[in-house]
Amino acid sequence: MTADDIGAFVPGPRVRIEGRAGGPLADLTFAAKDLFDVADVPTGGGNHDWPTGRPIPTRHAWAVQTLLDAGATLIGKTITDEVSLGILGENAFDGTPRNVRAPGRVPGGSSSGSAAAVAAGICDTALGTDTGGSVRVPASFCGLYGIRPTHGRLDTTGMLPQAPTSDTTGWFARDSATFARVSSVLLGEEIPRALPTGLIVAVDTFGFADGNVAAALHPMVTKLAALIGHSREEIMAPQGLSTWARAQRTLQPVEAYDTFKSWLDERNPRFAFSVAKALVMGSMVPESERVWARLMRQEVQSRMRYLLPPGHILCLPTTPFPAPLAAQPLSVLDPLRDRITCLCAQGGHAGFPQVNLPGATVDGLPVGLSIIGPRGSDAMLVAVAKAMEAAS
Repeated sequence: MTADDIGAFVPGPRVRIEGRAGGPLADLTFAAKDLFDVADVPTGGGNHDWPTGRPIPTRHAWAVQTLLDAGATLIGKTITDEVSLGILGENAFDGTPRNVRAPGRVPGGSSSGSAAAVAAGICDTALGTDTGGSVRVPASFCGLYGIRPTHGRLDTTGMLPQAPTSDTTGWFARDSATFARVSSVLLGEEIPRALPTGLIVAVDTFGFADGNVAAALHPMVTKLAALIGHSREEIMAPQGLSTWARAQRTLQPVEAYDTFKSWLDERNPRFAFSVAKALVMGSMVPESERVWARLMRQEVQSRMRYLLPPGHILCLPTTPFPAPLAAQPLSVLDPLRDRITCLCAQGGHAGFPQVNLPGATVDGLPVGLSIIGPRGSDAMLVAVAKAMEAAS
């Protein structure tokens, strides 16, 4: 399959940069979401007005340079939801990349093109970003390994920001061996052999997901519990998953508006309605709501620290349902976005690392199981991913 078959790459000439000879990833190819700078190539940001008047980057983003230095070859830049303000992967300017694992359905966003390209076998791995779920959701919808690292762990130089207190760099792979190799390079540490000593099953999240999703993930949870050896059930969000989501939907648009307001003032750029609405809403949040949301974020952080002492992980459905049909009306999509945020908000709030594990389907459509660990336990989560695939 070629890039033209699925529309994962930004329109125009394809960039290709060879990796360093002899590096640990020298046999791999990768793509980069069009939020990452590539030297001598405009950073499009998923919006045709974004590059206007901006200098073309002269240096690669840290994540791009790190993979090139490790030997991986860059084969192109991939489509993203506009300025990463999206979760389904439909872009009014550049189109919707095809999800080969779920034909006729969205790939998930905002790292849509990166996930679609990896799922189609066009490249071995791809860089994405995750603020409110933008690696985790497409990984679930496309049946991939995907990681949202510990917030603040990786250098985001050269990555277009959206909401800096939630923004992270992430990546995808089809198999756990490739996922582990890439993760070791980007995390800067070896993947350990030791596994966690305790597993928490977040029962409220499984109850929130569609019943067929919870049933499809049950064998994976059973296998995970057997690997870890000790598990227990807990409620992840005692205040309510929708309360955590509301706080994230308050803070993230406020930060996004602050990030882009000078551009809005100067350029009056074109947007899809859903993107413009998010920015307008961010500009209108009263201080009282911001104060409440910041306090709720502190509560989320405290709860996650309590649930996840060293050596423990927590599991939950990555998304409450498989990939929705593409090109649906906004009135249908908005409630779906809200439900997705209910299972993703802990990432932006707590900043703990999270990995999507593929392996389950509902009517042939992929759904993922997520594992979350304490801050800094990224490599341990990757080790669990490897062990789960080996146990299949």
